[in-house]
Amino acid sequence: MINAIDQNIIERRSIKKFKADAVDLEEIIELLNVAKWAPNHKVNEPWRFQLYTDAGKEKFVQAFIESMLTPDGETPPKVLNKADYFRSIPLHLVVIMPEDPRQRRWDEDYGAVSSMLQNFQLAAWERGIGMIWRSNDWIYNPVFREAIGVKPGEKIVATMMIGYPAHVPTKQERTDIREKLTIISE
Repeated sequence: MINAIDQNIIERRSIKKFKADAVDLEEIIELLNVAKWAPNHKVNEPWRFQLYTDAGKEKFVQAFIESMLTPDGETPPKVLNKADYFRSIPLHLVVIMPEDPRQRRWDEDYGAVSSMLQNFQLAAWERGIGMIWRSNDWIYNPVFREAIGVKPGEKIVATMMIGYPAHVPTKQERTDIREKLTIISE
C-alpha cells in the first residue's frame, strides 16, 4: 500500500528547467529547518549553507566562469551559455561540510548531509518546489572554492539549483530491489 510519503519519494524528480518565478527565501529556510532533522551522529549537524539569490547569484556565476577559464584566460562559449543558464535559475544553494580527517567521522558527516539534502528535496517537492543536486567538477576547483569563500578543510557536497519546475521529466524505471538484494537467513 503506497502512502503519501511513499508517493512523494516515487514522484520527486531532478529539475533542470525552471520558471523565472521567485521562490520565497523564508520558505527555503523553513524547508531547511525541516530537513535538518536528518539522522546525524551525535547531532553534530555537519553542514553549512550559502544561498545565492537576486543580484547575489552573480557572485556564484562569476566564480563558475573564473573556474572554467582556458589556460590562456579565455572563456569558452559553452561556459558562457552555462553561466546564462545559471543566471536564469531563481536560487543556488551551496551545501558545505567540514572535512574531518578521521575517515569514520567523514563518512558519518557525508551520510548526514546527504540525508539532510534528500529530506530537503522531498519537503520542497511536496510544496511544488523543484531542484537538482549538482556536484560538477568545477566545485573542486580552488578558484571556484576561494571565490565563494569555501575554506580549506571544507567540502562542497552540492550546489542545489532551486526553483519552480518549468518541466518535470518522466519517471525512469528503477530495477526491482529483489535483483540487488541478497537475503542471508542462516
